[in-house]
Amino acid sequence: MKFLDEYRDPALARELLAELRRTATHPWQIMEVCGGQTHTLVRQGIDELLPVGIRMIHGPGCPVCVTPLETLDRAMAIAARPGVILTSFGDMLRVPGTTTDLLDLRARGADVRVIYSPMDAVRTAEENPGREVVFLAVGFETTAPANAMTVLHAARLGLRNFSLLVSHVLVPPAMTALLDDPDCEVEAFLAAGHVCAVMGWTEYEPIAARYEVPVVVTGFEPLDLLEGILMAVTQLEEGRHDVENQYARAVHRTGNTTAQDVLARVFRITDRAWRGIGTLPASGLELAPEYAAFDAARRFDVSGLHSVEDPDCIAGDILTGARLPTDCRAYGTRCTPRTPLGAPMVSSEGTCAAFHAAGRTRSART
Repeated sequence: MKFLDEYRDPALARELLAELRRTATHPWQIMEVCGGQTHTLVRQGIDELLPVGIRMIHGPGCPVCVTPLETLDRAMAIAARPGVILTSFGDMLRVPGTTTDLLDLRARGADVRVIYSPMDAVRTAEENPGREVVFLAVGFETTAPANAMTVLHAARLGLRNFSLLVSHVLVPPAMTALLDDPDCEVEAFLAAGHVCAVMGWTEYEPIAARYEVPVVVTGFEPLDLLEGILMAVTQLEEGRHDVENQYARAVHRTGNTTAQDVLARVFRITDRAWRGIGTLPASGLELAPEYAAFDAARRFDVSGLHSVEDPDCIAGDILTGARLPTDCRAYGTRCTPRTPLGAPMVSSEGTCAAFHAAGRTRSART
């Protein structure tokens, strides 16, 4: 398939690996921010083929995984109310809350519907004027513009029965929080190509300069990742800390300014809780005051919930790269894709799910 097969060429992959071996003279630790990149690295075994000393640290770039437990519990509390239709992408339905998940709630009678576009939620509200329709709006900068457009469209239609439960998070503050941790081992980043397709990479330039870490905007195919790793290692070996763009076929420095304008119109930056990590300052988006009527968190009184993580789940350590899934005592036993304790095992971009699908086994010490 054009623009796909050529980025999976095994001969070119071997050449890039050989070039990496020639280039790397020191051990280096590189974090890929995106969960989609993690899945490619693990599924293809790239992380195990890298030269000795080059270690990939799997970052918090899974939007489902970082959605806080409180948001899921609020979504379920709203969905359980009479007259409510809760809409969501399918990957959120099996993410565990404190006591249950949306799929189980639907089996018990709640009207929880899987949609494929946020505009489907608006159409559902149009078709059901006597019911409240709520869309669970999660994700990074990648999905936020489309969700912002649903608000503008609903406002134009004058819909009074449509709202968003917003849990959008931003990548640069998470990178900064990781680098501020005194135990941080990250020496370079592979930035998520799809986020940068929206936002560009100017936000990463101050991070690279302040912390003296290379940042390479990288795609998601095997050759993208190998080239991105090579570019990062080359910078590290040369003592540089620039922002470079491996994903030139999709990303420009300034990003998609139309999408950015929509985000600035509909959302405001706010402090945001990240599952397993805690609240990070200025790391999320919330609806601007002029669109507060579409805020499900304000429309429904669900602020008094008490959310509790499973004590055996180490999702926070997984999401920050401090530990691997195979370090978890519940991995592959109590926690499997069918019986997940935390989001990283059930999400299609979760690190635990990637390791489990690839047949990675638990560490002997656990």
